[in-house]
Amino acid sequence: MGRLSGPTPVGAAHPDTAGLRPAYAAVRTHRSLVVVLVVLAAGGWWWTVRQMSGMDQGPWTGLGTFGWFITVWVVMMAAMMFPSVAPTVALYSRMSRAPLGPMAFVAGYLATWTVAGVVAFLVGVLAGRVAPDLQWDSAGRVLTGGTLLLAAVYELTPLKRVCLNKCRSPLGLLLGSWRDGWSGALRMGMRNGAWCVGCCWALMASLFALGVMSPVWMAVVAGLIAVEKVLPWRRSATYGVAIALLALGVLVLVAPQVVPGLTVPAPSPMPM
Repeated sequence: MGRLSGPTPVGAAHPDTAGLRPAYAAVRTHRSLVVVLVVLAAGGWWWTVRQMSGMDQGPWTGLGTFGWFITVWVVMMAAMMFPSVAPTVALYSRMSRAPLGPMAFVAGYLATWTVAGVVAFLVGVLAGRVAPDLQWDSAGRVLTGGTLLLAAVYELTPLKRVCLNKCRSPLGLLLGSWRDGWSGALRMGMRNGAWCVGCCWALMASLFALGVMSPVWMAVVAGLIAVEKVLPWRRSATYGVAIALLALGVLVLVAPQVVPGLTVPAPSPMPM
């Protein structure tokens, strides 16, 4: 492992238990970097909402062409993830003197999420070929509710806990994978993104289930991700997100019309 090229934040003696404190301290000393990431996220929200205008067809909305979807996906990930990953980027910037390090770190982080988007698109294409005529009032509602319930269960699994702990202990994560230079920053950003995908894939599946082209559900999922990663009460946040997903899943199964912001597809026409 390469040697750190900058000062080590307070708490480095216990990287696995320092939690978010070093990241919060880094935010206070790198406010301009955090502001840039938040502004980029705001720009991503503005652009994505414009692109999604009129495209929300409810659960399992079509993904469009590959090029269009990946472009929207990358900007969407920047909008949704930059606020919650900003403390980690600020901490990296405090620990490194590489001039382009933070930019490379963010690029690596987005690269990992881009790969996740490619996988999601391929899964969507495969599912469309396996079940091209999936109707909401038959298996569609069950699939949507089941996806939400699966996401709720995943919140309480050991794998989720491990991934979330990595995201919530950025000092230990950075020290355990440190590489010098911009190429090292790129690799570290990709590794951080991989832990983030492991932490958030079920929540992102919930977004697809509820309507991936819906700015409302995009905001809800982004809020749940931020609650888990940024708030100091990890256990309460995790259980709170699990309960919210459980409630959504049950409502979709028994009374989808009462779910605020959910575009319920029209019933399929009766055969003549």
